[in-house]
Parts: sequence; C-alpha cells; structure tokens
Amino acid sequence: MGTATDARPFVHPALFYRSEEQYTAGTVPFVREGLAAGEAVAVAVPGPHVDLIRAGLGPGGAGVRFLDMTEVGRNPGRIIPGVLRAFADAHSGGRVRIIGEPIWPGRTAVEYPACVQHEALINSAFEERELTILCPYDADRLAPEVLADARATHPIVLDGHAQPADGTYDPERIIARYNEPLVHPPDAASLAFDTGELPKSRCFAVQEAERLGLADPRLHDLALAVAELTTNSVVHGGGSGTLRIWAEDGQIVCEVEDGGRLTDPLAGRRPPSRDLPGGRGLLLVHSVADLVRVHTAPDGTTIRFYLAR
Repeated sequence: MGTATDARPFVHPALFYRSEEQYTAGTVPFVREGLAAGEAVAVAVPGPHVDLIRAGLGPGGAGVRFLDMTEVGRNPGRIIPGVLRAFADAHSGGRVRIIGEPIWPGRTAVEYPACVQHEALINSAFEERELTILCPYDADRLAPEVLADARATHPIVLDGHAQPADGTYDPERIIARYNEPLVHPPDAASLAFDTGELPKSRCFAVQEAERLGLADPRLHDLALAVAELTTNSVVHGGGSGTLRIWAEDGQIVCEVEDGGRLTDPLAGRRPPSRDLPGGRGLLLVHSVADLVRVHTAPDGTTIRFYLAR
C-alpha cells in the first residue's frame, strides 16, 4: 500500500475490494502509514465501514477523524468543499491522507452521475496539494461500468497490488460523459422569470413545494436555493430563465434553466475567491440540497436540486 503515495504532490488511488477482509487489509495499513509519517488522517466512508476501520486500528486510531459518508457526502457536490478541502485546509502544514468512499452499493441511478463526476473533479481540485485520497470500491457488488469509470477517474488502481489504470485514465472524458441532459416531467409546474420577477419566482417555488408536501425547515432551504439560482440566471444567464418544480420518489425536485453557460466544472465545489465578487451561490445550493445535478450546453445551463420531504 506504500505505493499509494509517491513523489507527486497529489495521489488518488482506487482500492478494489471483494470482502471485509480485503477492505480492512487495504484501508487500515493506509491509515497506519499516514499516522506513522505524522500526517493528518481522515476517514469518510459509509457507517459500517467506519466501524470496520475503527476496529482494525484499535487504540491506534485515536487521532483519526472519522465521518459517515452517507451523511456528509449524501450530496456528492458537498464532498470536495465540505469534507476533503475542509480537512486538508485545516491541516495545511504537511501532507494529508484521506480515505473517501463516495460510491457504494445503494447509490441511485439519479445520484451516480454526480458521484462519478465528483471522482473525476478531485484530480483537478487537488492537483497541487500534498494530499493522498484513497477511494474504495466494492468490486463484487458494484456494476462493471462503475469499476470502469473508477479506472478512468483514478490514475492508480489497487487491486491486489498497485497498478497504473491501464491507459483508461481520462477524467475529462468522464466529466463530459456524465454531462447528461436533464429531462423534466411534462406536468412539472413552471414559471418564466426575468429581472423584475425574482420575488415572484421564490414565492411560486415555495407555494408549489408546500402543495407537494415540503415543510420547514426544508422550505427555507428551497427558498434559499431558488433565490441563488434565479439571481444567477438574471446576472450571469442572460437576464431570464425558467423555474420548474415537481415531486419525484419522495423528494421535491426544482430546476432553473437559462441561456448562460457554466464553463467551470468546479463551480460550487471550491471556496469563493476573496479577490472576485460572487461564486457563493452554487456553493450555497450544494450546502442545502440533498443532490445537485448540472447540465451545460452551448446554448444554456440547467441546474437541478433535490430535497427530501
């Protein structure tokens, strides 16, 4: 496992495991290596895997930061700013080591594109940082396409032994591949808005969400997200847009479509610049939503967010 860290500042291996024993054999020594080297170590994995790693480390894991990824990473768009970047920035005096497991059996088909784009974006988000992020994948229970995507988003794959990702490493291709058109139901409530109708659009969204069963404090989250997205449309998206809202699988889904083009794939996943105004809107949307999906096209952008009722 020592090969997971080399001379490059940022190292991002995938760990393919097929049993609890393989999981602990791949993760526990990784944590111990980091602790022995004086590195700050965090573990952000689903709750049962937190328990496995804790048990494997025993008393030696007292200095490790443990997080349940099913909670802190339910929205994959929050993982870079709220988990990885937050921990790395808090320990910027030396190399940092993190286990992050954002993709596990049970992730839905709606969530998965955002998850795999997250894995691809890690590489550009941290390319100059003294950081190692190990990402476990259940090679028995995840679909072959998921494992193929893991090889495309990780330059190193640990599958019994360290190996390069056999020429398939191509995170930019994955970002583009999962930039999928977002199809809305034909009966979704919709409202066209422009500069003078921002308050009206927020009221419309709140009223529709209440009708569909959303209640406080989630109504407050929805109002915040709609305010940010519609304002962005007016300021950066050509001055107008269309707001849509509907219910789907126990969630309230809301989207804003406009004529602007979002060119930065990391928008909303990095702290806003101190030198430039703006940049906080999409970050705020990620912070309150359970999931955010984005589709960019030459003629416009659609940003969709999900809130559990």
